[in-house]
Amino acid sequence: MSVSYLGLSEIKGPLVALDGVKDASFDEIVELTVEGINGKEKKTGRIVELYEDKAIIQVFDGTENMSLTNTHTKLTGHPMEIALSQDILGRTFNGIGKPMDNMGPIVSDIKRDVNGKPLNPTEREYPRNYIRTGISAIDGLTTLIRGQKLPIFSGNGLPHDRLAAQIVKQASLSENSDEELVIVFAAMGVKYDVAEFFKRTFEESRVLDHVVMFLNLANDPVVERLITPKVALTVAEYLAFDCGKQVLVILTDMTSYAEAMREVSSSKGEIPSRKGYPGYLYSEFASIYERAGIVNNSKGSVTQIPILSMPNDDITHPIPDLTGYITEGQIVLERSLHGQNIYPPINVLPSLSRLMKDGIGAGYTREDHQDVANQLFSAYAKVGDARALASVIGEDELSDIDKKYLQFGRAFEEQFVGQSEQENRDIDTTLDIGWQLLHILPKDELDRIDTKILDKYYDRY
Repeated sequence: MSVSYLGLSEIKGPLVALDGVKDASFDEIVELTVEGINGKEKKTGRIVELYEDKAIIQVFDGTENMSLTNTHTKLTGHPMEIALSQDILGRTFNGIGKPMDNMGPIVSDIKRDVNGKPLNPTEREYPRNYIRTGISAIDGLTTLIRGQKLPIFSGNGLPHDRLAAQIVKQASLSENSDEELVIVFAAMGVKYDVAEFFKRTFEESRVLDHVVMFLNLANDPVVERLITPKVALTVAEYLAFDCGKQVLVILTDMTSYAEAMREVSSSKGEIPSRKGYPGYLYSEFASIYERAGIVNNSKGSVTQIPILSMPNDDITHPIPDLTGYITEGQIVLERSLHGQNIYPPINVLPSLSRLMKDGIGAGYTREDHQDVANQLFSAYAKVGDARALASVIGEDELSDIDKKYLQFGRAFEEQFVGQSEQENRDIDTTLDIGWQLLHILPKDELDRIDTKILDKYYDRY
């Protein structure tokens, strides 16, 4: 039996307080009816705290037009749920799963709690196969593996939106796989023009039929932002573990999510932690990132690419710092490369994929993949030393081998890291470019490649 309450005891920002509540539960969804001059207005909220008979409610639609006397509150008796069906593919929703494409709601008997269920670690399978993005700096050096969570660390003004759109357009499974890859794309706190860019790009590239979009705009209520990634991941888990599909989830921008959490935490009067963020920021991130993976006896998988913009390009900021603890590597965008008009401006040295070694090589990509990646990393690291020396004594005074490394560095950034937004490279093309660049260096400098691989592939280029 549902119970309705008349009036509120307090309104503070996106939060309202209700006294005299009985039999309420944490995370329970409530329906609020606001009586105003223009009639009744329906809003949805979620109970975020309980103190004896007092409930603190987050209002997803904002507290505008609400007063202490004109609001009816009805407890639904269940947490937030979303209807699920394969018809969800090709659809666009707002941050809490309401349709934005004028195609009506999803009608289904299957409904799931957006908070998800804890996954038994023993039920997980170790990720193996790779996902091809068509971007050499990712596929060649920080390979994305199915079931992995691999974030992109960006900064304000860097082209992470363009990179996210390119990954959605180009992402596919390995060449010998006949399985379908579907994309769940969730944008949090984006401006209207950015949301339109994503929609237009996906429509023009004709990939929208296998993409599910959740768009939380910058002018939407801030508490809606806290639900968006959970709704997106609930859809991803259904498509992966119920429908057997390979799912790639792109979450942008997790910084907006963390700032929304800080704002709501401040409204609740909680004691802040580092940089004003709540102390439970780590556990909230973990509850999102750990929903990636592969489950035993399931054909599907959930792979995550969370994107976050580092405030002031500070990689030690709590948002990238805590993300790095939970995820399996990172892809770092570099402002200096962006200033040289190199796209995508990926700095490969601080970037890594911890699961890469188990999803590449013979049977997955190509037998020389690991050796080429190791050698490119090693050579590009020496480029930094040569550039530092050249800045002190001048390029003309460098040794012949240091000049070769400078030449390699320029070519590597322009030809391997740099590529157009329309260029979709397969793994063979990426590795072939790597071998061609390594020919700039003397053969005896290639000390990270197995002798058999070097003898087999070196003379081909």
